Amino acid sequence: MDTLLSVNEAARRLGGISKWTIHAWLSQGRLQRTKVGGRTMIRESELEKVIQDGGKSPSRHDQTKVRQ
Repeated sequence: MDTLLSVNEAARRLGGISKWTIHAWLSQGRLQRTKVGGRTMIRESELEKVIQDGGKSPSRHDQTKVRQ
């Protein structure tokens, strides 16, 4: 089971980027959120995907798959 990280923790893990960057990536679909109660959490495996992809946004084809 993945470790769940807060937005602030995820930002720190990605080199201290802004938490607002994390929120933007969530809105753009670069990261997938997991809601726990009212909190937005991010699975550690999601951060690994961003690191492996070099922070690139998903292609249109990938976004279509996610929405279906």
